[in-house]
Amino acid sequence: MRRLGITVTGIVQGVGFRPFVYKLARRFQLTGWVLNNSNGVEMEVEGKEASLEAFILALRLEVPPLAAIQDITLRRCTVSGDDCFVIRQSTDDAVAKTVLISPDVATCTECEGDIRNSADRRYGYPFTNCTNCGPRYTIIRDIPYDREMTTMAGFTMCKFCCQEYDKPADRRFHAQPNACPVCGPVYRLLDRSGKELPGDAVQETRQLIRAGNILAIKGIGGYHLACDACNEMAVQALRERKFRADKPLAVMAGSLQIVRQLCHVSLSEEELLTSQARPVVLLAKITSHLIAEGVSPANLYLGVMLPYAPIHHVLLTDTDVWVMTSGNTSDEPIVYMDADALERLADIADYFLVHNRPIANRADDSVLRVFDNTAYMLRRSRGYVPSPLEVAWVMPPLLAVGGELKNSFCLTRGKQAFLGPHIGDLANSQTFTYYKESIEHFKRLFSIEPQLVAYDLHPDYMATRYALQLPLPHIGVQHHHAHIAAVMAEHGLNEPVIGVAFDGTGYGTDGHLWGGEFLVADLSQFSREGHCRYMPLPGGEKAITEPWRMAAWVLRSLYGEQMKELGIACTKQLPVNWQLAMQAADKGVNSPLASSMGRLFDTAAAILGIRQVIHYEGQAAVELELAAQGITGELLPYQFSQGRPAILDFMPAFHAITQGLRNGASREYLAASFHLTVADGAVKMVQQISRNTGITKVICSGGVFQNMTLLKQIFRMLEKDSFSVYVHRNVPPNDGGLALGQAVIAAHKAAGWEK
Repeated sequence: MRRLGITVTGIVQGVGFRPFVYKLARRFQLTGWVLNNSNGVEMEVEGKEASLEAFILALRLEVPPLAAIQDITLRRCTVSGDDCFVIRQSTDDAVAKTVLISPDVATCTECEGDIRNSADRRYGYPFTNCTNCGPRYTIIRDIPYDREMTTMAGFTMCKFCCQEYDKPADRRFHAQPNACPVCGPVYRLLDRSGKELPGDAVQETRQLIRAGNILAIKGIGGYHLACDACNEMAVQALRERKFRADKPLAVMAGSLQIVRQLCHVSLSEEELLTSQARPVVLLAKITSHLIAEGVSPANLYLGVMLPYAPIHHVLLTDTDVWVMTSGNTSDEPIVYMDADALERLADIADYFLVHNRPIANRADDSVLRVFDNTAYMLRRSRGYVPSPLEVAWVMPPLLAVGGELKNSFCLTRGKQAFLGPHIGDLANSQTFTYYKESIEHFKRLFSIEPQLVAYDLHPDYMATRYALQLPLPHIGVQHHHAHIAAVMAEHGLNEPVIGVAFDGTGYGTDGHLWGGEFLVADLSQFSREGHCRYMPLPGGEKAITEPWRMAAWVLRSLYGEQMKELGIACTKQLPVNWQLAMQAADKGVNSPLASSMGRLFDTAAAILGIRQVIHYEGQAAVELELAAQGITGELLPYQFSQGRPAILDFMPAFHAITQGLRNGASREYLAASFHLTVADGAVKMVQQISRNTGITKVICSGGVFQNMTLLKQIFRMLEKDSFSVYVHRNVPPNDGGLALGQAVIAAHKAAGWEK
């Protein structure tokens, strides 16, 4: 007889791991115990040598579907002669907490069957779950993951739920959120004043949606604003009340079958839609006739998700399609507290479907699309957070604060990078408060006390100001270097690479705004080998929301005062005071220089008459890409001046676009031509840098690479030329992935901390 002590680390709490160990021990006739603690799962098993070996092998190979083992350590213990195997009460050790927390998991097929089975005691119950599904991150307050550490602590299980919880053969054995209609949380339907409405809350909600109302629905990670996606009036009312003029709205479809009627769905896209994370997936539309045009106006794509919480399975039929957008007003974080919802969403929602289980941690829906048959993350949150990203290097405990827009922070521990949930725009005071609270929660949850902080060089970023106030050594990281490093971290690269960083704007080391950058970089340093030509941003930040400003500057530079005689839509749409903005730019007043690729796409959209003023970030570039869909353009002229750094100048392309419009070319054809021209210029720059350095590994990152048309063209052209091309997969290419890059750069510089 032997007795072994075993410690298992990884995602092993809240995923049915202790019941799994219990069943294994019984199967191999072993005695002992198992419990949760702050580091993972701890156990002692006693029995014959052969049985212990078989147990350990099964422990590695037969893990529960939601578990992810990071490490198993063994130690010899003294034989104690136990006569059975038991699950012990969890302990909260004084040692550092290293256990990992499972993300929230979509309702499993078995629980969905219970909800739909009229003979089951959980028929229609909107909080049904088991060890294989349900809320995790959004209900946990602290570890170890036990009921008293979650927002289920206030709900005492009835005798039937207790029997399930205590029965090893039951799939709800030690399922911490276990509940039923007798003992668990309940939904209520309220009007705007907070008064409860009579009747069945779920049935009434369904009827109110069908009647054209807008409802605020409390889910797992916060509130959604929902309406019938087929009702044009309801959709337009939601847009007006939410102050969301044009940006597409996400929808939830009741079944995969109805999604297939709306959109093209590849095998890779189906796998994402039906995965445990159940993110929003961007899909190409087949038709717009089945839903209101206002859901995704003038857009070829639709953001779609399938039901992931029991309440969604209860509310939606297989043929329903509902708008399901974040419960907030523009730029604010998602609402997750009931009183806050009634106050902040009262001018948007007609009614409120609320429940009495508190949400510990809010989580917005994640957004992905498929590129090259593989997932391509655009927003990382519910279903993925707080699982760490594994990197190839041991890092000191540090905090990377991220950027200003689409913010997410990062905390590190060993080879693990804990990227926080999607936070949003830190210029909003409520979002900034949420940001600081989330950092403190992650520090506590994972027992990480940072020894240094990494930040963006932009002095006006709220995240940068926050970082510089912390009593820690500081390491500043250049914006585009961080973009490239984030991809390197995902792929385990540290040798020099050619980095193509295209985005809106990021603070450069020369004090100008960068955004069309070609770097040679590793994880410690970079050199700027090329960039797009500097141009002024007339009006500063106004040039970002009013693309006509840069278009006017470009056309005036090309044609002087005769630009008004060109006869193209752009010059006809200029505001009356446009010349004042140009005169200010001539004098360098509020007109910073920028090499931004994002602004070049805005300029092309404005010259083509596609978009002069935007209502959401990147709208002009998005609509330019949509105009180019399915069209093969021609290569336009551009200038490539070699040197160090080399310069790409697309002014000749803008001249060609203008002349094309005057000669009757369609704006769709010219939009496609602009994409092809930018791709060709980028590839030429990479080829030149490769000839100079011998480097053949290329990385593409930055918000502009949310443009699939451009990314595909550059990717294919470089691969055809035998380059190895790396892109994001698990973190966004936009600033949502910036903190990961900051973290790995700071870790590699840590030996010589920069104050």
